[in-house]
Amino acid sequence: MSIGEHLVRNLLIGELLSRNSRKYPDKLAFKEGDRKFSYAEYNFRVNKLANALRELGIGHGDKVAILLFNGIEIIDCYFALAKLGAVAVPVNFRFVGPEIVYVVNDSDSVSVIFETSFEKTIDSVRDQLSKVRHFISVSTQSVLPYAINYDEFLEKGSGEEPLAVVNDNDPAQIMYTSGTTGKPKGAVLSHKNQISNALSVLVERVSSSDEVYLCIPPLFHEAALAVTLETVMLGGSTVIMKQFDPAAVAETLEKEKITTVLLVPAMWNMLLQMPNLEKHNFSSFWLAITGAAILPQSLRKAISKTFPNVKLYDIFGQTEMSPATTLLKPEDALRKNASVGKPIIGVEVRVVDDNGQDVPVGQVGEIIYRSPGMLLEYYKNSEATSQAIVDGWFYSGDLVRLDEEGYVYVVDRKKDMIISGGENVYPAEVEEVLYGHGKVLEAAVIGIPSEKWGEGVHAVVVPKPGMCITPEEIMEYCTSNMTSYKKPRSVEIVAALPRNASGKVLKGILREKYGNAVKY
Repeated sequence: MSIGEHLVRNLLIGELLSRNSRKYPDKLAFKEGDRKFSYAEYNFRVNKLANALRELGIGHGDKVAILLFNGIEIIDCYFALAKLGAVAVPVNFRFVGPEIVYVVNDSDSVSVIFETSFEKTIDSVRDQLSKVRHFISVSTQSVLPYAINYDEFLEKGSGEEPLAVVNDNDPAQIMYTSGTTGKPKGAVLSHKNQISNALSVLVERVSSSDEVYLCIPPLFHEAALAVTLETVMLGGSTVIMKQFDPAAVAETLEKEKITTVLLVPAMWNMLLQMPNLEKHNFSSFWLAITGAAILPQSLRKAISKTFPNVKLYDIFGQTEMSPATTLLKPEDALRKNASVGKPIIGVEVRVVDDNGQDVPVGQVGEIIYRSPGMLLEYYKNSEATSQAIVDGWFYSGDLVRLDEEGYVYVVDRKKDMIISGGENVYPAEVEEVLYGHGKVLEAAVIGIPSEKWGEGVHAVVVPKPGMCITPEEIMEYCTSNMTSYKKPRSVEIVAALPRNASGKVLKGILREKYGNAVKY
């Protein structure tokens, strides 16, 4: 048994909350708007929901779809279902009817818990959800006669611990991936997967039981949930924001004396564009985490300038690994420019070629992982599971290189690599150069068909607010700053890049928009 496995044996997600109710009964656990709960109060609330769900017939192994915005209720559901040994299936709240139907049906969910604003959608697809027995609406006045009122339902439950038999290898969530290579796949994550990963991250980063975490990214994503679990593990407090708004973030950082945030690069960009940001008091803020996309060095410097007392950690990974795999510490950021750090404790990595053979140091290959945080499987998808997990190693689809000290440098997603005139062009490398231009706020690079080169490099650029920039300026800048085969042959100036809820640029949409016509 490995150290990581020994640490998490029989340590369950629900037990974290039960333990804190005894250890920190009066300490703030969660706050959203005017609602706040101590650990004792919140554990009692979660127990009531868990027992109410059990009275409804939901038990070990049952799947429950959660279609909720960030708020107290989505946290309720995660912990209550975990205490029962049931499985939470978070649904992207940006999904439309057919996408919701797919996730609910594919996961075999027997109940759906949803926001008021989704009542019309749920009603329109209800007949297609053949396995769903109960619909629970987080609404004070539901218009659906068959929907159970969440608050009334919760109040009927007992506040006693459910005491269900739960094993740390039991599934806790099915997290549906973004589906960039087809329909979303359900990554099955166990209690052990997530607890072990959270412990590994806490070993690697500075931490304190006095942390106050501002939860901003959507909680249907593993990253936001992971930092929430870390905060609960520490006995810290979590302040929940329903959605990202730069002005509200700045105000909340000051008002709630926030110590810790997780923001993706796009969010950092928008926050730093806020007028009069320096007028706020950020003296409590000391720990920042970024991920989901590579942080450009120019943006890192801007963050450090605005928040000089903040320790900034880059965390890299993916849903299937629960989610963190590597971490770059603040003290290494300048010395290891563009690196995502070293593997966190408990995570083994290799960099391999297309035949699964290790490549030499400094050479580009696919990074593969082995750790206690690795998903159990893709739900009901043995083909995808066998393709992704080979001989106990998870094949990530990310192209990286390792340096002599073992630091990881992400080159790109394997599927995003451009082959132009027989040369490999990695979009992330070109994007890093574009971010160095003084007028560029954001950039995305894709390959588009070319009669001459096979694929050509196309850049989509967002200028900084109040600034004008032309495609010619960008191409001239690139000519001076990169070798010719890497430079964009065409440039589009746009107001914004399409992104998913986790902040990742949706390059598939860009390829659909710009990649149909042969340009050169």
